[in-house]
Amino acid sequence: MTDLSPPIKAGSRGLLRLISPSGAVPEPERVHRAQERLQELGFRIHLDSHALSRVQRFSGTDTQRVQALHRAARGTARVVMATRGGYGLSRILHKLDYALLRDGINQRRQFWVGHSDFTALQLAVLAQTGAVTYSGPMAAYDFGAEKLDDITVDSFLDALDGSQEAIGFASDDAPRGLDRAGVLWGGNLSLVTSLIGTPYLPKARGVLFLEDVAEQPYRVERMFAQLLLAGVLQRQKAVVLGAFTDYRLSAHDSGFDLATAVAWLRSQLKASGVPVVTGLPFGHVRTKLTLPHGARCRLVRDGSEAYLVFPHGHD
Repeated sequence: MTDLSPPIKAGSRGLLRLISPSGAVPEPERVHRAQERLQELGFRIHLDSHALSRVQRFSGTDTQRVQALHRAARGTARVVMATRGGYGLSRILHKLDYALLRDGINQRRQFWVGHSDFTALQLAVLAQTGAVTYSGPMAAYDFGAEKLDDITVDSFLDALDGSQEAIGFASDDAPRGLDRAGVLWGGNLSLVTSLIGTPYLPKARGVLFLEDVAEQPYRVERMFAQLLLAGVLQRQKAVVLGAFTDYRLSAHDSGFDLATAVAWLRSQLKASGVPVVTGLPFGHVRTKLTLPHGARCRLVRDGSEAYLVFPHGHD
């Protein structure tokens, strides 16, 4: 069958700026491949001057990475996308101009997107300004992969053009009659936990989504416990779990696995009436949804699927 849909014009989707606010990029060719893919999707690409720099494990000095974020906020890019995660944003959160970031997002209508270490920035922006960013794909991992994932691309573009009003995912453990509303927030579990006791953890009472990578189940449970003991989990309307990947069980675990940690979490939240829902396609996986971090949402169940429903425009 011949595809009769009109071709995407070069630059028709606006300017997309690639930044590296965290770790150095180990495979620059993946970023170059991502540039080509994003251009094919209709974006004009600007690669920040320090995006491929390296200072130890970081993509530039702390000052250079702060400057890159501020340049992006002052600029005219429609989309600001992280090249990769790693580590590095936690060391510069206190150096950022949050009024400038807020103006870029709200006044210039910028769409900031990423995951992994990018969670630290998203949490801080939400806590300090209330602005909505997007938990979603990054250049090297997603658009620079050998093969693009269609669902990942479609969800990203739907979120960008404002047509993403609801997203569904299979979840057999979502309680029947589930209907909870609140701010959608969270991201990488390690980053959420690391900001407890700081001014950069939002005081949200909403739908908390969590994922992680290369963390053994007992460490995942320990972070659940820290959030519980800090009172963060009990004040949520619901907890939604994404992918927890790339860990290795040992003989000492003796049957203790991720399901054990999730069951423990669910038992601890039962008295508070906070449901724990699994199956969200988000995390360090190829197929991921793009989620409006800081937007109002409803979490409902319909049949064997759970749905995140968003008001028009993710207001």
